[in-house]
Amino acid sequence: MEKQNLTLSLPKGLLKKAKILAARKEISLSELVRESIEERVQEDSGYRKARRRHRHTLMHSFDLGTKGQIKVSREELHERD
Repeated sequence: MEKQNLTLSLPKGLLKKAKILAARKEISLSELVRESIEERVQEDSGYRKARRRHRHTLMHSFDLGTKGQIKVSREELHERD
């Protein structure tokens, strides 16, 4: 995988916490940032895939034989004896 350098500007407090977290995980700060970005990209990609599947299901859903017409009123459905 070809790599490219990145200049990043972070608040000092956040950078200090990130360095501590990376040290605890025994990885470099670069690796920690890469993992974090990769997770966000995968989350976004997963969300988009799920959204596409959902929209496809809505547009191509099962035919329930109603042809889009509801012939029973709400009151009839909820009628009580």
